[in-house]
Amino acid sequence: MAENYTDPSGNTEAFRAFVNTETAPTEAAASRTGLIIGAAVVAAVLLALATWLAFG
Repeated sequence: MAENYTDPSGNTEAFRAFVNTETAPTEAAASRTGLIIGAAVVAAVLLALATWLAFG
């Protein structure tokens, strides 16, 4: 075995970076849910307005 062998599992910094990138999409998904709900509400209001104008 070579003297400059580095154990890949001993790299704590790389593991922490991996864990930190895995938690970021959860926060983004939470903010995206509000955006989707807001867009659905706006679409429903526009549909109701168009219906009211067409038949009112």
